[in-house]
Amino acid sequence: MVLRELRWTDIDELAALERELFPHDAWTEPTWWAELAGRPRRDYLVEEDPDGIAAYAGLDVGSEVADVMTIAVAPRAQGRGLGRTLLQELVDRARRRGAEYLMLEVRDDNVPARRLYERAGFEHLTTRRRYYQPGDVDAHILRLTLKEDLA
Repeated sequence: MVLRELRWTDIDELAALERELFPHDAWTEPTWWAELAGRPRRDYLVEEDPDGIAAYAGLDVGSEVADVMTIAVAPRAQGRGLGRTLLQELVDRARRRGAEYLMLEVRDDNVPARRLYERAGFEHLTTRRRYYQPGDVDAHILRLTLKEDLA
């Protein structure tokens, strides 16, 4: 496996993987181009295996609060700990850039992702009812404290 920065040449493959993973709300090629143009505030990485992109993740750091933009693992690579590896890399990058908190939202019906974030120490802040459409699926807003209060 190779962990590397996202390149513009990855966009077609990422968009296809998005359609496979998230058929109702997949990011399109123009969305990926816009995300890539958001550097240096936006930070995207991919994990490659011999078959191509196996997983990807993105981070937005605007101030003391950073946001996980996405974490996804291709079906062929699920169950290998890639989500955990990418999440840890996002946490490390947010810390290095001075963020105090890392925020994210996760679908209520995405049990593996919810477990991943819970094990990583994220706390539940609130729920946005029927946020994801179609399907009226709730979104849980989670936060990880990156810097401890020294007072």
